[in-house]
Amino acid sequence: MAEIAVLLHNVRSSHNVGSIFRTADAAGVAKVFITGYTPRPTDRFGRRQKEIAKTALGAESFISWEYASEPIPLLRRLRKDGWYIVGVEQDPRAENYMRIRANKHIQKALFVFGNEVRGLSRNVRDECDVLVEIPMRGKKESLNVAVAAGIILFSINT
Repeated sequence: MAEIAVLLHNVRSSHNVGSIFRTADAAGVAKVFITGYTPRPTDRFGRRQKEIAKTALGAESFISWEYASEPIPLLRRLRKDGWYIVGVEQDPRAENYMRIRANKHIQKALFVFGNEVRGLSRNVRDECDVLVEIPMRGKKESLNVAVAAGIILFSINT
């Protein structure tokens, strides 16, 4: 895949956001989009958010990012710009995430990650071109969003 971006929608934890920024840098992600109440690297006065900076270790200052209050108009704009929208969510329609890696014709892929408890809302899932999930083999039903982002981003972009 040529270009990778991430959208974080309603992620609660500043630590998760910072960790995803750091992972995004390491995995070669071009841009991070932030929507809903996801904490941003800077507040409305332009001040750095210490909790994000603590886990991002500076990645938040050089990874390009953009904030939009609502995800749907952003997703539709990105689709028009040629982005393939991949929602990361446990859902009956979800495919194993490794199938995306095999799809060599995708030039630009946006991976959408949601809230740590509720995941992606139905309306966001419906805007995705495909839903993928990480198979769970243990007793727990899910992974931390930052861990899931790491697995997805490194497996897709290698």
